[in-house]
Amino acid sequence: MGKLRPDKRPFQLSTTEGNNMSTSTPVKQIELNDLDLTQLAEVKKQLEEELAHLTTSFEQLKQAQARFQDCIDSVKTIKGGNEILVPLTQSLYVSGELVDTDKVIVDVGTGYYVEKNSDDAISFYTDKVEFVKKNVETLRQTIVTKQNNLKSTIDIMQYKISQGTASTSLQSK
Repeated sequence: MGKLRPDKRPFQLSTTEGNNMSTSTPVKQIELNDLDLTQLAEVKKQLEEELAHLTTSFEQLKQAQARFQDCIDSVKTIKGGNEILVPLTQSLYVSGELVDTDKVIVDVGTGYYVEKNSDDAISFYTDKVEFVKKNVETLRQTIVTKQNNLKSTIDIMQYKISQGTASTSLQSK
């Protein structure tokens, strides 16, 4: 860690105002050196909570991306005449045979299904994978920013604690 210079205020916490990450919104700068230890502890707690939420969202997006990719792979590999197990419930299956593999039923979200030919289904899921990939990258950048903000907050807290300890030891002499 570099030498801290309180007169230069080396640490700033960047936050975006508003909920939409895709638009350019004004950035609010908080001077961490101007905050006391209690306020810094609150900022640290908030950043840790945000990081936990963002990390969970990141993992869910990665899982969704993998599911969409599995759909693409499945549509590409299905062949007519194959015997399959058709789920009736989570634990009950019946035997079935694939007859027309050019038409598939695609889950388009919120409980709606659409019949598409194989090429359209692959295109649909490829678009979904690309959309999720962009959101994953945006979220990854947000997580990195929050991690940097958290590190800066911790560094300032440690500096202020060490300054308080140093001044306390000087006063006791």
